[in-house]
Amino acid sequence: MIDETVEEIQDMQTHSSSVVAINATRALEELVDREFATVEEFERALERNGSVLRRANPSHAALQNAVRAVVDEVTAAEADTVEEAKRLTSESIDAVVSKVESGKRRAAENAVPHLEDGATLLTHDYSSTVLEALEQAVDAGKTFDVYITEARPRYIGRKTARSLADLEGVDPTLITDSANGLYLAKCDRVVVGMDCIVDDTLYNRVGTFPIAATAAQLDVPVTVLGAASKLVSEGFVFENEFRSGSEVMPEPADGFAVENPAYDATPVSLLESVITDEGRQEF
Repeated sequence: MIDETVEEIQDMQTHSSSVVAINATRALEELVDREFATVEEFERALERNGSVLRRANPSHAALQNAVRAVVDEVTAAEADTVEEAKRLTSESIDAVVSKVESGKRRAAENAVPHLEDGATLLTHDYSSTVLEALEQAVDAGKTFDVYITEARPRYIGRKTARSLADLEGVDPTLITDSANGLYLAKCDRVVVGMDCIVDDTLYNRVGTFPIAATAAQLDVPVTVLGAASKLVSEGFVFENEFRSGSEVMPEPADGFAVENPAYDATPVSLLESVITDEGRQEF
């Protein structure tokens, strides 16, 4: 399970950072079913596999924090037996997963009052927190027109558009990334998720920065949604991921290079607000 989860994270088959964190944390349950002679042997395996999972995507703050929380809690407990260490691991995994899930849910709940009925919104990429916020807002009787950028080159925005098409009360429209400037002029607000915010920089799917910059020029407020665990002030250095150029251009590049960064860096000064499970912060 751990190896498969590492491959899935590296291939980005799971696009929501919250789901990535949950899957990585749950993968550690595999160790509970293995045989270990001593507590020390179990803890070494836990630390080693935790490091493997975290290295699968160093850019995911939620993944880093979730896996590290399990490993740190178990090793700090100094269990007397292997069975006790396994029990602590299972309990810690459940607690961390519950915190990630509830953080996302509460962030969505906190966003609903700030999503005005009848508003025209623009969103980028795929964010399970943004989707949940819109679902809750629709359940509260609100309606929205939503523009969704494709999020090239992997077209993850199409997943968002399909999800929103199933929501009664939402009228979704898929647009190309480069068309955001044209449609932002029609929008009341930009709502996006986040991979993480480190100090004064939002790291999110590439394409977020130009959308936020254009929105600022057009006086369209930008709101970011996500769990407070994704706000990092120390102990984490963001590492961008550069994916295969074949995602951009399937045929061989003859005489030129192709670069495919997964994330870009948006100054928080371009944001109006960040809404987490702990509340709303304005900039």
